[in-house]
Amino acid sequence: MFFTYLRRELRRRRKAALVVASGLALGIALVIVVTSVSSGMGKAQDKVLQSLYGLGTDMTVTKAASAPTGEQGSGPRFRFDARDSDSGSDAQEQSSDRVMVQGFETLASSTVAKVAAQDGVADAVGGLSLQVVRVSGAFTRGQLQQGEAPAQGGPGGGAAEGRIEGGGADFDVDNYSVYGTDVTEPALGPLTSSKITSGRTFRTSETNAKVAVVDSAYAKEKKYKVGSTVTVKSVEYEVIGVATADSGDAAADVYLPLKQAQTLAGSANKVTTIYVKAEDSQRIDAVKAAVRKSIAGTTVTTSADLADRVSGSLSTASSLAAGVGKWLSIVVLVAAFLVAGLLTSSAVSRRVREFGTLKALGWRSGRVTRQVMGEAVVNGLVGGALGIALGLAGAYAVTALSPTLQAELGGATSGPRMVGPGREAATKTLDVALTAPVSLTTIVMAVGLAVAGGLIAGTFGGWRASRLRPADALRRIA
Repeated sequence: MFFTYLRRELRRRRKAALVVASGLALGIALVIVVTSVSSGMGKAQDKVLQSLYGLGTDMTVTKAASAPTGEQGSGPRFRFDARDSDSGSDAQEQSSDRVMVQGFETLASSTVAKVAAQDGVADAVGGLSLQVVRVSGAFTRGQLQQGEAPAQGGPGGGAAEGRIEGGGADFDVDNYSVYGTDVTEPALGPLTSSKITSGRTFRTSETNAKVAVVDSAYAKEKKYKVGSTVTVKSVEYEVIGVATADSGDAAADVYLPLKQAQTLAGSANKVTTIYVKAEDSQRIDAVKAAVRKSIAGTTVTTSADLADRVSGSLSTASSLAAGVGKWLSIVVLVAAFLVAGLLTSSAVSRRVREFGTLKALGWRSGRVTRQVMGEAVVNGLVGGALGIALGLAGAYAVTALSPTLQAELGGATSGPRMVGPGREAATKTLDVALTAPVSLTTIVMAVGLAVAGGLIAGTFGGWRASRLRPADALRRIA
């Protein structure tokens, strides 16, 4: 009887039911879109941070910045011999590499073990960030051009004069980054933010092997492939793999085993950055405080700290989605609930004769209330289905359009200060594509909102219906 009457009344009042369901649908759809976009913003920021930290890294430890010394402040020096080939026509190629520690600040390798021993630290690994500047080119000998002898008695006493034409130097400068990774700890460090798309990554036994993994963009520029040779300071390294960064921006152009990088830089048992994974994400702040207290002269940077340095359109859009967007969705949802409740209550007022007659026939107030609430819940579920469909369509449209947002990393600071694996604190812009992933949790939340909206509307209407008296119906009939 309950369902028969419910189906008949919903069919008879299709327009009113559709209005209530549509209002709830708009509110639910907006919540789904805003939640999905906010999730996409979070994923975009995670990609930016992963390009600096690497997957699984909760914080980094670097040496605290100090005022640069005279040696640090001066640029790299190159020395060449002014020679050319024996033929005197073809210039002889010369090159010189200068390998410098990025940031000029290093920590002892033993610091890695100290950090790993802190309470709450699951794992820690050190890495060495280097910058290589290669200058290559040749000197060309000038040619002596003989001139006519000057007149008798003139300067030079009648000797022939000449001048040197041509000659000079032609040199190219190649600047690229090298990162020394601890191959025994492959789960931490910036290389984990890249995917090996050709060849393989390092084996744990290759701690001092002359092998290298190169970033795909750098490999394309230099035409490197698996089996090619990368030469740094006259040392040849075989390319065993090509890595593609997930965020489109790699931490380094060339990755080498840590010991090899330390040898190239003359920084034995030194690291620039320690990557730390906490046992529990809820204890990151406590671990940060413990490391800073136990190991003096270090700077501990968490992913939250680094996220604060991300600016640009990504940061602005994320703030809007988290602030204005969420508040707007809440306001619209509350308004939709109130409108649904008022419309249901108003519909009950127009059904005084019907409900009064039912009470006169023996229906109790509770049965009338259940009938009104049942109709409202069905309206809410229909609105939820429409809202989920609209929300999924909106999220799909955002993902399909994939608008590009810019993330600016770092900022001007005094002195060399690290903000990631081998990156100095200079502003760097990354382009990140925005997506709007819809999770199962979001769908469940939408269904819950639909039921809640129906119950709220039913509560309004049921309260009005329970107060109706049979006498009211009899007066309407008369």
